[in-house]
Amino acid sequence: MILLRHAKSDYPPGAADHERPLAKRGIREAGLAGDWLRARNPEIDAVLCSTATRTRQTLEQTGVSAPVRYLDDLYEAAPGTVIATINTVGDDVHTLLVIGHEPAMSSVALGLAGAPGTDAAVAQQISEKFPTSGIAVLHVNGGWADLELGTAALVDFHVPR
Repeated sequence: MILLRHAKSDYPPGAADHERPLAKRGIREAGLAGDWLRARNPEIDAVLCSTATRTRQTLEQTGVSAPVRYLDDLYEAAPGTVIATINTVGDDVHTLLVIGHEPAMSSVALGLAGAPGTDAAVAQQISEKFPTSGIAVLHVNGGWADLELGTAALVDFHVPR
């Protein structure tokens, strides 16, 4: 499973938070995130993405072409809501990408971590900061419906710049 925080967003005057687009830097870094994902991870089978403009644009810029579910529940989501949403994914999905926001992405990554293989240095890095375009990679054993706190191995973290 891959958790991706949206890329750097812009703050245009009068734009509601949900509608804020990516900044030029965000467009570039989302593309770099896509390059890293293709080079380092298995092919993504499905995507769960917040409905916010900046998360949608992040996905678009990564070039990931897997089937997507856009979910209002992932915008301003509590970590438990994110995990409950992941629990609805079918077992035919082997590699899942979740695109969302802080503080949920870091909380979910750290909350799920704990299974054998978790890299303590990676967890420390995420606990210090999960910046825009940050990518956490977790290995999940078993079905998505069984995913709960402490059952995944947090194995990698990358910030494309």
